[in-house]
Amino acid sequence: MNGGNVFINLAIALGLGLLVGLERERAASQLAGFRTFAAVTLFGSVSAMLATTHGAWVLPSGLLALGAVIAAANLLERGRANRDPGITTEVALFAMYGIGALVMTGPRSVAVALGGALAALLAFKGEMHGFARGLSDNDVKAIMRFVLISLVILPALPDQNYGPFQVWNPRQIWWMVVLIVGISLAGYIAFQVLGQRGGTVLGGLLGGLVSSTATTVSYARASKAEPATLPAALMVILLASGVVFGRVLVEMAVISRELLHAALIPVLILAALLFALAGIAWFRQMKQSAIPKPENPAELKPALLFAAGYAVVLAAAAATRHYFGEGALFFVAAISGLTDVDAITLSTANLVSGGTLSATTGWKLVITAVLSNLVFKAAVVAWIGHASLFRWVAASYLVVFAAGLVLLWLW
Repeated sequence: MNGGNVFINLAIALGLGLLVGLERERAASQLAGFRTFAAVTLFGSVSAMLATTHGAWVLPSGLLALGAVIAAANLLERGRANRDPGITTEVALFAMYGIGALVMTGPRSVAVALGGALAALLAFKGEMHGFARGLSDNDVKAIMRFVLISLVILPALPDQNYGPFQVWNPRQIWWMVVLIVGISLAGYIAFQVLGQRGGTVLGGLLGGLVSSTATTVSYARASKAEPATLPAALMVILLASGVVFGRVLVEMAVISRELLHAALIPVLILAALLFALAGIAWFRQMKQSAIPKPENPAELKPALLFAAGYAVVLAAAAATRHYFGEGALFFVAAISGLTDVDAITLSTANLVSGGTLSATTGWKLVITAVLSNLVFKAAVVAWIGHASLFRWVAASYLVVFAAGLVLLWLW
């Protein structure tokens, strides 16, 4: 490492130490503040430099010395009546020693990201505590189930292909489950924390993120029980349907950037139409309404059902393409999209990513599935919702459906 890089790295370490120290200074930490954190971070950097010439023992020795100093400082502070019983500052000091060392050994970008993340964690203590207190037991269980789904089950599954046309890869299929449950869980938690005080607009957006179909069912029932909620129900249903396009784009971005680039403009056009129609509905109602609570998206049974459905769509798409050609895939997309857009979107993205399907055909399959899903949700509103709500929903969906057909034909 040349001299210029050394000074740059030391400056970065100093800056990160000052950043975290500033937060601890403002929090009135009795143990360490502005100067101490900067010094500890530089100590970590210097220890890493010395370790390259004097041996790796220097780094753990520095860590032990830091631990001894922290222990001595705590012993001296023990008699104070207003002493903070927590150990956040102590842990942060150890972390900054390691970050200071990482600045010198690399990758430097990781060290900078960790330092910034630590400063943010410390600064948002109140907000994080408030978030934790706002979670119910069911919310915490939902998070734990997601940990089970993503960190326990996923790594244990075999990463090889099975079944007809070799399209069933257990780990890949479960990774799709993790992706969908993760997106839905993020919306569910945001709904729990913000939804009940966020009004109908936020309710529609978060409801669509969790499940647009479930949101449609909830508000359709509410409209029949209480006709006064019709304008709000219309707005939320349209917003939730618009968010489906956002979900589709996220799924494409994770699996196939090629498909994302091909689908981006058509998807945004249809989403903009739905959001514009929802805006018209908002001007008609101009008030807040109660938001039905969504189902927990991290239950194991729905995850297994999604995995099974996704596997069926994979096999159906592969068989259809093999025996009938790409054109017949639109039938698969229309049928599978009736109740679930995610499975066909993910299977299509995987086909495009694997080079077995063109991105041009891929985005058209996804749009077909989304339009099919609109038809299904309109039928749901007709079945369980108020007749007036169905008329407005059907008229709105018809506009989007017609625009979708034009895009499929001309784009």
